[in-house]
Amino acid sequence: MPADGPLVIAHRGASGYRPEHSRAAYELAIAMGCGAVEPDVVPTQDGVLVVRHENEISGTTDVADRPEFADRRTTKAFLGVRQTGWFTEDFTWDELSTLRVRERLPKLRSGSAAHDGAEPMLRLSDVLAVSADAERPVGVVVEIKHDAYFRSIGFDLAQLVDDELSASGWSVGGALPAPLTIESFEPGVLDRLRSRGRAADYVFLLEASGAPPDLIAERGAEAPSYAEIATPAGLDRWAAGYDGISVAKSMLLGPEASGEAGRALVGAAHERGLGVYTWTCRPENAFLAPRFRGPGGKAAFGDYAGEWGVIRETGVDGVFADHTDLALDAFR
Repeated sequence: MPADGPLVIAHRGASGYRPEHSRAAYELAIAMGCGAVEPDVVPTQDGVLVVRHENEISGTTDVADRPEFADRRTTKAFLGVRQTGWFTEDFTWDELSTLRVRERLPKLRSGSAAHDGAEPMLRLSDVLAVSADAERPVGVVVEIKHDAYFRSIGFDLAQLVDDELSASGWSVGGALPAPLTIESFEPGVLDRLRSRGRAADYVFLLEASGAPPDLIAERGAEAPSYAEIATPAGLDRWAAGYDGISVAKSMLLGPEASGEAGRALVGAAHERGLGVYTWTCRPENAFLAPRFRGPGGKAAFGDYAGEWGVIRETGVDGVFADHTDLALDAFR
């Protein structure tokens, strides 16, 4: 962990205050002092990378209210999971650019929901420009979403990300405008990007349960679980060669939210030269470990400083947070 505390990464921008992945969310996070911003990327039908947490966009845009797109509603399945809605890969960028973004958690974040409809969707190129135009270096942590699914329908996300970075001035072999990290829950896309010579830190995202979708698609029942990958032997085998891992905060807190599990995991990762990041630090009771919840219901802020203090003491190198200002106060 850096001497002044872990890197504070604005999770989808300052998404505790503005609809996630909106320009206002990113600009507010930078103004508050974040060290980096995190855009999630998915493709459009015509291969433009847009920043959305998921390719299904009915919960974060006004697409369901747009009669001209009613016929795009459909049901899709991958690895046995079925989902119904509107998907980015069924729209061109020109079409998606007409939509307006909205708060994903309106019952918990009414203040952010008050900004619904104010802004359009962004592309990855837009977020890269916001970072590059900042008055100080602001890193970008690009999360590549659902690579195995998109490969199955003909998209090469490694090539799309690489081409977009180069087109936006983050060229291979040149000086980067700001620190660049590329992360994914699927190691295959990280390996393909690295093989293209893309200069970045590569971080393997780990869920608390389940297994990497691309490895499930390739290996079936033989795919390693995320829990297996997080063991010392798993780090040696599956995370070797990456720059870091990024784990669900429950993996650091442990069953009793004591942080003992996190200290062991961070120590094992650091011994292998891996940085450790965690997601997502949120102050609302709905997201806190039980021992840190307070009165007032799910939307009320609990003892987030207590929970985040336990996370800080694990020695973690970076944290993803929705409320940039609160995270800076707590971690640095």
